[in-house]
Amino acid sequence: MSEVWTRLHPCRFGILFALLTLLFGFGLGAAFGANEDGLKGYLNDEAQAVLADKYNGDEAKAKKVTSKSWTYFKRAHLHANGLGTSALVLILLLACLAASDRTKAFVALASGVGGLGYAVFWLWSGARAPGLGSTGAAKESLEWLAIPSSALCIAGLLAVLVLLVRTMVRAGRSA
Repeated sequence: MSEVWTRLHPCRFGILFALLTLLFGFGLGAAFGANEDGLKGYLNDEAQAVLADKYNGDEAKAKKVTSKSWTYFKRAHLHANGLGTSALVLILLLACLAASDRTKAFVALASGVGGLGYAVFWLWSGARAPGLGSTGAAKESLEWLAIPSSALCIAGLLAVLVLLVRTMVRAGRSA
């Protein structure tokens, strides 16, 4: 096994999730480019199906929610690309740091899964909002996904930062 793969091996599942997050983000971009009108039509149809119950027949309110839902779709795309890239960079740095394989595996997985989960949260919130009558209700219904996902992203970043400082201090002592 090459030295590079030996360093990356403990991080392999985190790398996989980071790349899946990027694929998700690029896939959303492609879907937006290929079928933006269809996706917006879906959101509108979802709102129209519950117009009387959730919006009290108020078309303007329904339009406001579907517009914000489309913004959430775009937010999912942007978060997936940003968090996927960030996770990948953090994981590659992590592979070079002084830490146990178990620590590397956990931190890498947290970073990769956190990014994917948080991007999915935004897409799912956008998809649910028109039928629930509110973007706030959609976000609240998915807190179980948003909070742990964002916590994993932050924990992964903090862990890499701590491991980097620790590695730098140890390297400075041995120099």
